[in-house]
Amino acid sequence: MPRAPAQVMAMEIRKVQITGGSSYVVSLPKEWARSLNIRKNDPLGLIAQSDGTLLITPKITGEAVQRVKIFDASAIGDPEFFFRCLVGAYIMGYTAVTITAPGRIPPRMRMVVLDFTRMVIGQEVTEENDTTITIRDLINPAEMTFESTLRRMHILARGMHEDIISALKMKSRALAKDATARDRELDRLHWLIARQYHLIQNDGNLARRMQVTVADAACYALVSRIIERIGDHAVNTATTILPLLDSDLNPDLFGDLESVSAEALTIFDASISAMIERDIRGADANIRSITGLAARCDAIARSIPLQSGSVALAAGSIVESIRRLGECSKEISKCTINRLIAGEP
Repeated sequence: MPRAPAQVMAMEIRKVQITGGSSYVVSLPKEWARSLNIRKNDPLGLIAQSDGTLLITPKITGEAVQRVKIFDASAIGDPEFFFRCLVGAYIMGYTAVTITAPGRIPPRMRMVVLDFTRMVIGQEVTEENDTTITIRDLINPAEMTFESTLRRMHILARGMHEDIISALKMKSRALAKDATARDRELDRLHWLIARQYHLIQNDGNLARRMQVTVADAACYALVSRIIERIGDHAVNTATTILPLLDSDLNPDLFGDLESVSAEALTIFDASISAMIERDIRGADANIRSITGLAARCDAIARSIPLQSGSVALAAGSIVESIRRLGECSKEISKCTINRLIAGEP
C-alpha cells in the first residue's frame, strides 16, 4: 500500500527579537525541533538562499542527506513495473534502495536489479542475500556538474543526427543503428541530471557545494529533458529511413536535406553555447534564426510529394526531425533567457 503523503507544516509567523543590542533572534518551532531531536546547545547550519530565504539545517558536516526506499518484490510482481520503480527511486534522489521478499527474491527480479545497475550511473549492489538486495549510490553528485553532463548530452544528440545524414549518404544500416544505440547513453545522462535536481531540492548543502541555485538546477533539468527528446526524434527517424537506404534518393533532395540539417545543428550548438556562457543576447539571436530554418524545412517538405511513396515517407521524417531539432533548440534558448532574467538583481 502506498504511504500517505507527508504532512507539510503550516507557516508560523514569529517576531524578530534583539538581544544584547545587536543580535537578531527568532525562536524555532517546537514541533520541528522535537522531530529532529534538537537539544539545547546543538549546532545548526544557516544557509542564505538567493531568493532571500534562510535555510536552517541540523546537517552541518556537509555529508549528503541519506534517504532509503524499500520495495517488496513479492508485492510488485511485474518486472517492467519493478524496473520503472527503481528508476523512479533513482531519479527522486534516494541514496539507497532495499529490495525485500518474504522468501527468496525471484530470479527475474534479480535480473531487473542487474539491468538497472548497468543502465544508471553510480548505482551498485552493496549487500545481497536470498531475501534482501541493497543498492547504494557510490558517486559524489557534487563532482558531476550539470554543465559537464549537458555538454556530453549535446555531443551525443548531435552525433545521432549527424549519423542519420551520414547513413543516408553512405547507405549504411550500421550508422543508422548506431544512432539508435546511443540513445541509451542519452537516457542515462538525463536520469542523472533529474536525480541531481531532486537531490538539491532535498539538500541545501548540496546546492551550495555544487555552486548552483535550485532555479539553476530546474533550468538544467528542463534542458536535459529537451535534449533527451531530441534523441528520441533521432531514434524515430533512424528507424524510418531504413527503407530509403535501399533506394536511390534524388541528389538535389539529399543536398537540401544535408544543408538544412547542418543549419539546424549549428543552431543547436549555439543554443548550448548561449546557455553555458550565460549569453542572453546570443540566446535571443538563436531564437530569431529559427524562422529561416522553418522556412527552408517548409520548402523541402513541399518538394517531397514528387518522390515515390517510401522515399517520400522517409524524407518527410527527416525534415520533421530537423524541424524539431530547431524547435527544441529554440526552447533551450528560451530557458536560458528565463534563467538569466531571474538571476538579475
